[in-house]
Amino acid sequence: MNFFEHQDQARRNTRWLLFLFLMAVLAIVAVIDFAVLVVLGSHQVDVTQTLQLSDLLVAYRRLLIGVSCATLLVIGMASAYRIILLKTGGGQVAEELGGTALPSSPEDPLHQRLRNVVEEIALASGVPVPEIYVLEHEQGINAFAAGFTPADAAVAVTRGALEKLSRSELQGVIAHEFSHVFNGDMRLNIRLMGALFGILVLAVAGRRILFHTRYARSRNKEGMVIVLLGAALMVAGYVGLFFGRWIKSAVSRQREYLADASAVQFTRDPGSIGGALKKIAVHTGQSYLTVDSEEVGHMLFGAGTNQRLFASHPPLMNRIKRIDPGFKESQLSDLLREVRREEARSAERAERAEANQARATSAAFDPAGIVDEIGQPGWERITAAAALMAALPDRLRQAAHSPNWAFELMLASLLDRDTTSSEEQLLLIASELGAESEQRVRQMRELLGSLDAQQRLPILEMALPTIKKRSKSDQTQLLKVITQIGAVDGKISPFEYLVARLIRQYLWDAANPRRAGRTGRLSIHSVNAEVCAVLAVLAHHGHSGDQLAEEAFNAGMETLPDNDGQFPAELTDWDQGLDAALDRLDDLNPKGREQLVGAMLATVSHDDSVRPEEIELARAVCAALHVPVPIASH
Repeated sequence: MNFFEHQDQARRNTRWLLFLFLMAVLAIVAVIDFAVLVVLGSHQVDVTQTLQLSDLLVAYRRLLIGVSCATLLVIGMASAYRIILLKTGGGQVAEELGGTALPSSPEDPLHQRLRNVVEEIALASGVPVPEIYVLEHEQGINAFAAGFTPADAAVAVTRGALEKLSRSELQGVIAHEFSHVFNGDMRLNIRLMGALFGILVLAVAGRRILFHTRYARSRNKEGMVIVLLGAALMVAGYVGLFFGRWIKSAVSRQREYLADASAVQFTRDPGSIGGALKKIAVHTGQSYLTVDSEEVGHMLFGAGTNQRLFASHPPLMNRIKRIDPGFKESQLSDLLREVRREEARSAERAERAEANQARATSAAFDPAGIVDEIGQPGWERITAAAALMAALPDRLRQAAHSPNWAFELMLASLLDRDTTSSEEQLLLIASELGAESEQRVRQMRELLGSLDAQQRLPILEMALPTIKKRSKSDQTQLLKVITQIGAVDGKISPFEYLVARLIRQYLWDAANPRRAGRTGRLSIHSVNAEVCAVLAVLAHHGHSGDQLAEEAFNAGMETLPDNDGQFPAELTDWDQGLDAALDRLDDLNPKGREQLVGAMLATVSHDDSVRPEEIELARAVCAALHVPVPIASH
């Protein structure tokens, strides 16, 4: 199953979640209506003295309708409130569990190792680096990813995972969590949190009612009515808890198996994710958290509580045996002794792993296999990202993680190589952002000048989460200056377009997480004009001469069913036309996105020579489609 099929399955799972949620709500409404009937039955003698039977039935029906509507309203509003509260991003979930955001330059070696692993996998995958949190007070081995989209995602890891896992095992766990990011599980998990909050809120209300009426006397009829209603809400809450765990079990278990399999494919090392699972099995306390994990249990790498009925995760041994079929439970005692010896040597082995990765060679761009690696890049991509990061100057990495320097890093990457144009651009920066900003841009330009072409984009992707920390007015100002810089020389280069599009897309996704990244319903046939526009831009910028460009365009169109596009002889205002096309193409369904990416790769690789401009434009298109493209070298 590839990235696009996973997306389609996530959309079907969302519909399944909605059905189960409605079933749970109907069960709760039925319980509360029944409780109201019981209460009314106890007062029937008094009521029938003033009402006829027919009037009584009408009154009962109206009352039950009102109670049902009130129950639905409370559940709906509670669910909506919880989802809106989580709109700020995955960091909100991490902070609620006691997570601490990782600084840009951690002093703790384990923190630095975690940041390195997360950044390597993000760069290898072609997605923005998520926010990173550590649950310092949790000694169990666990982790989770939360958020609506990669732009507002956060990855959180427990202290126990940092201390007890080797670097390769930590990579396996992070790869597992990134699989949830790619495959749409994060959005599903946030919606699941909202749904469960709505159906459990009645239990909280019932518990509080019973607490405040615990001294009501049995002979006080009004007090007893309140007690009965409180008890009914409690029962309804337990019904909700039952259905909530059932929903989590139905939705989550298979997704955990898929994420484990993706992690194996990601790292090319079954021992990484398998080793992490085995360590959970042998360590006392396993993966359990000390904080209440009922609401987020379905998001965790391992089970958050010791719960067997309707558990949100498959049995641990089942997960291990799927990765290592020959492993037997009787081997756990031997494994425990080995783990203890291994932990004693963990620091030395981690340093050796860092050194080996720093010497790794970059992975070549492979158009034929890149679709299969979308959402699950291979080990070569990870080692390429590790090597690339190791080669970056420390000052550039620090600037990418600094809110005070990230803007200037972005702007410095866009300066024209022509001295006259670049000086005009620097004057523009000084007038718009001030002389101090201009001086910083000059310093960043000197450092960027030593980078290869393939290093420019990853360093900017590392800076994307940092610019999100600036104010909205600062972000608007940055986009304005980027647009003005591109207009200084009267033409837009593919790289300038890519940077501007990436920043706009990232900031919009981060500000609108519930709307961003949704899979659409349009087929590839319904957006033929927009597809032609994308392939034409790629062909023109990637091939010298109109004949080669037209051949490349036709090669891409031939991969599409029932294509009838015509190659334009020239492109005018190509950036504006591409923007308009991408806005519509974001409504493609998963199958259509897969077909478009395949057509783009056929266009790019037609002459067996892939230029940086082609890769940059393809990355911009894929970012607009919310399709993560693995790292590549030119």
